[in-house]
Amino acid sequence: MLSLTGFTAPGWFLLLLVVAALTVGYVWVLRRRSTHTMRFSNLALLERVAPKRQGWPRHVPMGLLGVSLILLTVALAGPTAEQRIPRNRATVMLTMDVSLSMKAEDVRPSRFEAAKVAAKEFADELTPGVNLGLVSFSGTATTMVMPTTDRASVKQAIDSLQLSEATATGDGIKAAMTAIESFGRMIGGAKGPPPARIVLMADGGQTIPRELDAPRGAYTQARAAKRAGIPISTISFGTKYGTIRIDGESQRVQVDDEAMRTIAELSGGEFHKAASAEQLRQVYDTLQKQIGYEIKRTDASKPWLVLGTLMAIVAAGVSLFVGQRLP
Repeated sequence: MLSLTGFTAPGWFLLLLVVAALTVGYVWVLRRRSTHTMRFSNLALLERVAPKRQGWPRHVPMGLLGVSLILLTVALAGPTAEQRIPRNRATVMLTMDVSLSMKAEDVRPSRFEAAKVAAKEFADELTPGVNLGLVSFSGTATTMVMPTTDRASVKQAIDSLQLSEATATGDGIKAAMTAIESFGRMIGGAKGPPPARIVLMADGGQTIPRELDAPRGAYTQARAAKRAGIPISTISFGTKYGTIRIDGESQRVQVDDEAMRTIAELSGGEFHKAASAEQLRQVYDTLQKQIGYEIKRTDASKPWLVLGTLMAIVAAGVSLFVGQRLP
């Protein structure tokens, strides 16, 4: 893709002054030649000895040559272009809510089953070089899989998830951070720990502890993630119409979008809303593109160099065809 931004050597654009000088010189020579022609006293003799003018086509070779010089100057200036590069060094902890509220069937066949299917698709589509781990949380948090490039182990762990009572969102975030930090110390090396992110998928409010700002609370752990440089991408999954039956009684389990949004903001991450299985897949697809790739500026001078060279060749060919001489 041609680019006009991010030049690595913009000083070469000074050559455009040379191109401008050549253009001015060419126009000056044409006018001078015209003036000398008008001074010829015998116009009848002039018509017999002077070659016929070819009109505007005689200027085409010079115009093409000028365009060629401009293109080659741009190439020398080192244009760059943004390019999506697959990440080979990153860590993602998929942190999933497995509280009883996930039994709600406002998302078919249930929030829990839809979440597992979408999570496995996310694991399959994530860039192979990214290390993916899994944390589940209900009343407590469990690190199911430490970060790994082995997608099969992550998907097997997702299949084995079981629902349980209560929701300790803060514990889930803390467990994910602990896994990231431990993995980072193991593979950090001279480059330091790889960039990391937590993908938090939950459908309801925290119940353990009740206060989100408590030491174990989700807001407190989100701030800790911010200090550690680990953004949290939250996915609020479900609708406000969800219900489950406990001890024979129906209980409303609507999602807490505001809490999930605040967790993302406190950590420096992004909030996503999914009210259906299809929307959840779309969110995971967006996250896969954000996490699995990084944007880098790469050299984009080749197209300009090729076009400039081809234009110079065309200019030479047209010159030989029109005037039997190079411009």
